[in-house]
Amino acid sequence: MSTPEAEQAPRPEERLEQAVRAAEQALIEYEIAVETFRVEVENFSRLHEQRLGPLYLRIEELDAEIAEAKAARTGDPEDIRRAEEARARVLPIPGVEDVLHGWMDGHGLFPEAAAMLTDQAVRPPERVRPSEEARKLYRELARKSHPDLAQDEDERRRREEFLTRVNAAYARGDETLLTELAEEWAAGPVPPERHPSPAEELYARLEWLAQRKELLTLVARELEEGAIAGLLRLAPDDPDGLLDEIGARLRADIAQREAELAALSAQD
Repeated sequence: MSTPEAEQAPRPEERLEQAVRAAEQALIEYEIAVETFRVEVENFSRLHEQRLGPLYLRIEELDAEIAEAKAARTGDPEDIRRAEEARARVLPIPGVEDVLHGWMDGHGLFPEAAAMLTDQAVRPPERVRPSEEARKLYRELARKSHPDLAQDEDERRRREEFLTRVNAAYARGDETLLTELAEEWAAGPVPPERHPSPAEELYARLEWLAQRKELLTLVARELEEGAIAGLLRLAPDDPDGLLDEIGARLRADIAQREAELAALSAQD
């Protein structure tokens, strides 16, 4: 005859299953944090390129013109080599408009980019910064629809496809679409109830979760060690102000180079 204590004691599989569920939830939260950070870094990178890209290009062009002017004056082989290298860095590249988000093509800067260099009115750069409500919707959807909560391959594929749409909407900061996706998920099929898994499957699941966590840690570390993340850390509460500050320094560098080039030209 069994004792009440024996009847109430959880089976080893149940305790293992609880550990797996806790690990799954922790991984989902970590994955959400990494994805949120990735979107922030990509958004800031886009703004950085749109607002400062033309200034960097202008500096490179001026460096090439200065080097060429010096080489023309001295005829020194070393000066000629430096001039050729500087010019090679700014030569038109086929398809560059796809890389520089419409700021220039293979023949040079577009008018909008040139306007930024002269402080003229310019079309503002695209801002893709998710609102607080969009962040909230994204986190809730990611938790509810995460593929790690699936019990079979069909359900996993459905969740993966849905989460891909959620990630795309969040990356665009599309709060309306995220709301629609939340409604779509709420109206969708109810996920099947979880059933206790054999111990072997639970151990395999824990091992997979550990590997996934390790992969996400590498992704997060790569993001954190990037130059754009480093800039974000300098001014996490005012990234636009940081871009303005960098832009002011670059314009000062441009003015200095233009003065140097003008002085060289006056000596001819």
